[in-house]
Amino acid sequence: MSGGPEPISAEGLRAVREELAQLRVERGEVAATLRGVDPVGDRADAADELQRASEVARLDRRIVELEARLREAEVAGEPSARVVGVGSTVNVRFDDGTEETVEISEIAEERDLTLVTFDSPLGKALLGRHAGETVNYDTPAGAASAMVLSVGADAGPQTG
Repeated sequence: MSGGPEPISAEGLRAVREELAQLRVERGEVAATLRGVDPVGDRADAADELQRASEVARLDRRIVELEARLREAEVAGEPSARVVGVGSTVNVRFDDGTEETVEISEIAEERDLTLVTFDSPLGKALLGRHAGETVNYDTPAGAASAMVLSVGADAGPQTG
């Protein structure tokens, strides 16, 4: 990412908010099982209590990360309509002539095959590019290239 406040797409925003809500529920459930400062029981009980406390701390760290990401996205505003960045929608033409509209995202989701993470080979190659530029990247099958056809509001399936 650029080092400055990064925008986030609508889909990315939805995914971050969804994860945040799930983590808050999970944290509440785990925290409710903690007994407090005077644990009664054997060493196994104490070890289990310590493990749950560690899980609450892990959840707290991730919650703080996601809350910070939401604040950063608010400061950054909408993704650029000229330069590919996190949150951008990009129409690309691959070596084989197929065209696809992808979204540069922070979070990969199995259910959305059009998301390309910013740290994937294609995502890294696209960041900072403009319409008309060709990018080269590596795939498991070998080297590949793609041309950026459009970025932002102009991105979408191309005809003709």
